[in-house]
Amino acid sequence: MIVDAESHELVNAIESLLEPAPAGEIKPELMESVLEVSTDPCANTAEAGQQLRALRRQVQETAASKGLAIGSSGTHPFAMWEDQRIVARSRYRDLISALRFVARQELIFGMHVHIGIDDPDKAIHVANGMRVHLPVLLGLSANSPFWRADTTGLASSRTPIFRAFPRVGIPPTYKNWEDYERRIDFMINAGVIADHTYLWHDVRPHPDFGTVEMRVMDSQTRVEHTLGLAALVQGLARELAEHFEARKRLSKYPFEMLDENKWLAARNGLEGELVDLPSYERVSTRALARRLIDRIRDHCRDLGSVGELEAVEDLLESGNGAARQVVVYEANHDLREVMGEIVAATAS
Repeated sequence: MIVDAESHELVNAIESLLEPAPAGEIKPELMESVLEVSTDPCANTAEAGQQLRALRRQVQETAASKGLAIGSSGTHPFAMWEDQRIVARSRYRDLISALRFVARQELIFGMHVHIGIDDPDKAIHVANGMRVHLPVLLGLSANSPFWRADTTGLASSRTPIFRAFPRVGIPPTYKNWEDYERRIDFMINAGVIADHTYLWHDVRPHPDFGTVEMRVMDSQTRVEHTLGLAALVQGLARELAEHFEARKRLSKYPFEMLDENKWLAARNGLEGELVDLPSYERVSTRALARRLIDRIRDHCRDLGSVGELEAVEDLLESGNGAARQVVVYEANHDLREVMGEIVAATAS
């Protein structure tokens, strides 16, 4: 979020912040008040952390020189989408033309993690297997309890806002890479999408990069939480890659239950319960997250990311971003104070 350093209101100022970065990229997104940073491909989460911290410092310093500041969370607590300008790029103007109000009101901020996979069929297996983990990842990352100057009662307001888009949410399963390619080509040949990047599912193969991309998570305020969640995603991807290499078959789960678990995670964050599929039992989201973390810890150790994974422990023990925002709000019911805390924690 690009905000005024004093009022913490969103500012349409992306063009003044675009500059070359020594490592990674600083890019525009749909609206002029939104800034995207992305690392280069990295060997491990430690390298990604070095790049991400450098990118955050760079954009914060550039913003400060112009009387601006940078904040990171799933939504801005009191901004109005009607006040935001669309970036002067053909892709985004075409997106507004195609999606209209649905795109105009998409004033939300997400975190994407790409994991390199060395085989196309393995990538499909990993993406299919990730579907059952989406609710836990959302519960851990939920960081958007406020929307349009109102309390929503949701831990992740970003989730239902983005749900208005087509081709989002939990993706279908694909039999293999050939099946994926055939079905995407059908949509392209039918003229409903230009290419595969117009599928905005919570997890998707990314043929251009050779990755599986996780997209379900809210943007994180603290950089260590970003890296902790990246480590968790990488560990899960490694587990599923080894599952594929062992020629094992994935369990099948009812789509409606995967979707219901995602809704429960968006509503309650870490404070509620999820259905412990494939059983009917409801288990606390924290307990499921704990089980997942413990299960992939050895994978993270092998990958050199077990140190970054400790930040996920902090989310479990001290609360996700949504819970932390609510604590600040409850003191004075002042959303500007909440935004001030977001800006400060983004920079720390």
